[in-house]
Amino acid sequence: MLKQLDRADIDHLLDSLHTAYRLQIPQQLPDGTRHLSPYTPTSVLSLSGEIVHRKPTSFFFPQVQKLVSIDPTGHARDLQKVEKPLALFGLNRADLMGIQFLDRFFLAAPADDIYLSLRQDALLIGLTGFSGPDKSFLPLSTGNCDIELVALAGHWLALGHSTIGKKLLDPYARGLNSELEELRQRDENSSGDLELLQQASHLLMNDLVPDSFWAEIAGRCILCSGCNMVCPTCSCFCVQDRCFEETTERSRVWDSCQFDAFMREASGHNPLGTEALRTRRRIHHKLAADIERWGEPGCVACGRCDRSCPTGIGMMAVAGEIVKRYGAGRR
Repeated sequence: MLKQLDRADIDHLLDSLHTAYRLQIPQQLPDGTRHLSPYTPTSVLSLSGEIVHRKPTSFFFPQVQKLVSIDPTGHARDLQKVEKPLALFGLNRADLMGIQFLDRFFLAAPADDIYLSLRQDALLIGLTGFSGPDKSFLPLSTGNCDIELVALAGHWLALGHSTIGKKLLDPYARGLNSELEELRQRDENSSGDLELLQQASHLLMNDLVPDSFWAEIAGRCILCSGCNMVCPTCSCFCVQDRCFEETTERSRVWDSCQFDAFMREASGHNPLGTEALRTRRRIHHKLAADIERWGEPGCVACGRCDRSCPTGIGMMAVAGEIVKRYGAGRR
């Protein structure tokens, strides 16, 4: 059943959640950026603005994740301790799609138990509607969260997409279905970025993008790896051991396909030995290989890589160039 919440209701909801969950909410820092940060009763909640800087998937797949500690006798001790499940508040459609995609990767049989320990029982709360920069419109979710708050001028419509989400919304007043239908009609015209990715994907999968294009794009890459570090669907990692006097700690650490050593073999051979090949892989993986494996692209059009790339070769920028140069409407 559709519910309606005002600001006091949202504060009440968050206050009730933080006792059972490690609740993270969007808060604005002095530099103007928004981050998901731990909730406290005195936290200043940011209910609209730019996309949160840190990708939400990093809560389930951290940049550095300690896995096990090994003592001198060879005894291993698990370092994962999950006291309370996570609750992430304020996720937009792209954020939720990113978590859904990473779930598919890590929870495919056999499931990754480290990821599962953080992901299971986690609560996802979407924030869509007029909650973007300057309260611009953000597309509605596809229902892949527990609760979705849809911002309107003076209140929020609330949808419970899961059993627990519906239960949490029980105490609140009913909302107007007519308001939600108006937003859904508006939502049908807000998929431009995803359509661009689909067009670029079609060209890649039909081998219509020449090698010269990748050499050109790679020439602008400075190997900073920012695109991979901020991407909510990147899942590559390496394993590192750190040795101390009495113990050895094993961790997994994010890796980047833009690094020269990413696929270098023990023999010294590297099947991705040029920047052009690595750049092609980064784009082709998201827009072609992931579709072949999972049935959907690995890019959710969140825009984080485009914001972070100092030379303008983020996913959306490259997809735009592909469509412009090699699409049906090219000159």
